[in-house]
Amino acid sequence: MKAAVFLERDGVINEARMTDGRQMSPLHMDEFTIRRDVRPSLLRLKEAGFLVIITTHQSGLANGRLCRSELDLMHTMLYRALPIDDLLMCPHAEGDDCHCQRPEPGLFTEAAFKWHLDMDLSFVISNKGEDAQAAHCAGCTSVLIESPLNGGGHHDFVVQDLQRAVDKITKLYVPAKAAA
Repeated sequence: MKAAVFLERDGVINEARMTDGRQMSPLHMDEFTIRRDVRPSLLRLKEAGFLVIITTHQSGLANGRLCRSELDLMHTMLYRALPIDDLLMCPHAEGDDCHCQRPEPGLFTEAAFKWHLDMDLSFVISNKGEDAQAAHCAGCTSVLIESPLNGGGHHDFVVQDLQRAVDKITKLYVPAKAAA
């Protein structure tokens, strides 16, 4: 079985703006900027043997604020610019009864099935407390990047930035073949 690191797209992979205490996803390509520290961090995860999977909740699709073609362009840009294995998305509106919207673990369990993952060896990097709760429900270890969105719920580790998150994960991770 394989191990993965799941990374939340908005606020970890790309820049996100804050409005009224809420993180807002980009709605147009001109608002979509990949953070500079991402590529080297993802390369380190790949070198350590992880699958790299981006997750995102894009409720703007359901409520009509986000055009699917714009979202597809953003995701094509991620696949071209970064060493990622997959990108999983919840397209549902806030409050919809779905299992992929955080804090539900649906995106993680979907990836576990698709990629044959050992969730006990997998990690979630996010800046949102809801993702840490979903990680816990899925059996993953959560590494939160300090943010006003961390909340007071469950989390395993809190670090200052993505580089420190990768440092923490690579120190904790023991590949299955090395443990045997």
